[in-house]
Amino acid sequence: MESKVSEGGLNVTLTIRLLMHGKEVGSIIGKKGETVKKMREESGARINISEGNCPERIVTITGPTDAIFKAFAMIAYKFEEDITNSMSNSTATSKPPVTLRLVVPASQCGSLIGKGGSKIKEIRESTGAQVQVAGDMLPNSTERAVTISGTPDAIIQCVKQICVVMLESPPKGATIPYRPKPASTPVIFAGGQAYTIQGQYAIPHPDQLTKLHQLAMQQTPFTPLGQTTPAFPGEKLPLHSSEEAQNLMGQSSGLDASPPASTHELTIPNDLIGCIIGRQGTKINEIRQMSGAQIKIANATEGSSERQITITGTPANISLAQYLINASFPDPEPHGRTFPA
Repeated sequence: MESKVSEGGLNVTLTIRLLMHGKEVGSIIGKKGETVKKMREESGARINISEGNCPERIVTITGPTDAIFKAFAMIAYKFEEDITNSMSNSTATSKPPVTLRLVVPASQCGSLIGKGGSKIKEIRESTGAQVQVAGDMLPNSTERAVTISGTPDAIIQCVKQICVVMLESPPKGATIPYRPKPASTPVIFAGGQAYTIQGQYAIPHPDQLTKLHQLAMQQTPFTPLGQTTPAFPGEKLPLHSSEEAQNLMGQSSGLDASPPASTHELTIPNDLIGCIIGRQGTKINEIRQMSGAQIKIANATEGSSERQITITGTPANISLAQYLINASFPDPEPHGRTFPA
C-alpha cells in the first residue's frame, strides 16, 4: 500500500480539503497562529484556512503525498490531544474517536465506495477506521463530505488509501467547490424555521424569531389559488385568532395542524429562466430544498418568450420559494421582482 504511494505519489501534488467547525479550526491555528505555522514548517505542506465569519471553515492541504500525510498526522494527533484534555474535565469514561471530514468531488466518490461498497469495506477493514460517504452533496456544490473516525494512526492509514483512490480516479467534469456561507441575521420565517437571506441564498437559522414565529403560526390556513401573500419582512400576513384558526383546521391545537397545500403560478421570461435553474440544475434544486415547495418549470413552447413555473406547497413554502426565485435574478428591485401570474 505504502510502496504504491511512494512509487507513484511522491512527485504528485495533491490537494485535500477538510471541513471543520470553528472550535476545531481554533485548535489547528493555535495562539497567534503558532500551531499552524509549526504544522506548515514540519510537514512541508501548504495549509490554508478559509475566512473566519462562517460556522464552518475549509482547511485546504496541498503538497506532495508524503507532506500531506505528515500534515494529517499532526492534525489527527492535535485533535486527540484536545479530546484527552476535555476528558480530564468530564465524567465520561469512554474516549471518543478522532473525527475528520474530508470534502471530496462527488465524481470520485463512486471509486471510493467501489462496486457494491467493496472498496470502502476494504479500507475500513485494513485501517480500522470508520469511513462514511454522505449521500447528498454539500449545498451549492458538486462535493460530498467523507467522514473518517478512529485512532490517529487508523485515520492516517485511511487518508493514505483515500489518496491512492483519488490519484487513480481523477474527478470527472467540472467540480463546483463547497463554500461555507457566513451566518447573519434571519429575516424570513417559513415552515416553522427561521431563514437567513445571505446574498441569493436562504440558510436555515437556529434562532427562531418570536415575532415571525407568531405570524407564521397565525397565517391563514386557506389561501385562495394565485393569491399567496409573500412573507417579506414588514408586510402583514393575513391573521386569524387562534380559536378561529383551530375551528377552521378542525384540530384541537393549531400548532399541530399544517396548512393544506396550494398552488401558485409564475410566468418568467425565457432569458431569465437560466438564473433560476442554475448550472446543471443546482439553483432550482437549492430553492426546492430551502423552501420545501414543489417547483415545476414547463418546457419552452415554440414562439413563446416566456415559461410557466408552478409552485406547490403551504403558503409559507410558496412565499419562501417566490422570495428565492426573485432573489436569483440579477439586480433585483428593492422589494424583489415579481411577474404576473
